[in-house]
Amino acid sequence: MVYFISDISPESLVAAYRALSIELPGKTGVKMSTGESTLTNYLRPALIADLIHLVNGTIVECNTAYGGSRSSTAMHRQQARDNGLLDVADLDILDEEGSMEIPVEGGLRIPVDYVGSHFANYDSFLVLTHFKGHAMAGFGGAIKNISIGFASSMGKVWIHSGGTKTSGGIWGKQDPFLEAMADAAKGVDTYMGGNIVYISVMNRLSVDCDCDGSPAEPDMHDIGILASTDPLAIDQAAIDLVYAMPDSGSLIRRIERQNGLHTLEAGEANGLGSRTYRLVVLGK
Repeated sequence: MVYFISDISPESLVAAYRALSIELPGKTGVKMSTGESTLTNYLRPALIADLIHLVNGTIVECNTAYGGSRSSTAMHRQQARDNGLLDVADLDILDEEGSMEIPVEGGLRIPVDYVGSHFANYDSFLVLTHFKGHAMAGFGGAIKNISIGFASSMGKVWIHSGGTKTSGGIWGKQDPFLEAMADAAKGVDTYMGGNIVYISVMNRLSVDCDCDGSPAEPDMHDIGILASTDPLAIDQAAIDLVYAMPDSGSLIRRIERQNGLHTLEAGEANGLGSRTYRLVVLGK
């Protein structure tokens, strides 16, 4: 089941979450991108504040492995402050004190995933994703948010390399990277045992990720908000909506140039979730 609402507003985000009929238990982390600069298309504080407050959430992220403004905890926290996110909630950099290992059952490329060690401090997660393009993965959706996003700096290298190394550059072969990303997502989703939900906002649909400090300006219309308990289903629904739009040519070319749809194929193969879904349209 994937819920969809075309209106993009604080009220619609809350409505999408409530449609899932799930109350996240205990201490809840809100996994989202904090944005590489003030120019990126990260989800703005005014849009997400009500939802974060509803779940009494702490924004959680990990440092990058490629340099930039979020490669250290101090820099990352300052960038989040510059982007207004610390006005909304507390921020926990999950890998500030290193990594923890979680298992990946049935992985195509990796048997374990390395996430930030503070991951263990949370009872549940709300995965709040800005869906958009990505220079390496083709698109950035829920799967990328819980794989690369939850991965420590070491874990990011591990995934990008297709499970061949944990240090050095992040460049690797494309399909092994996409498969390892789907594997890491399965590791996170399985580890949480149902105490994780997914909401994706399809606005400011640039071909570039929020990890790009100077992304291309979007050249297609906003689409809406999706919510699901299945990370593969929500990404498949987002892709299907993009492909149905008449002005999505640039984003589709970016996705296909990077063989991005293979991430969905890998998620189906390793048992991450379902590519078959029912889309339920909600009113505002």
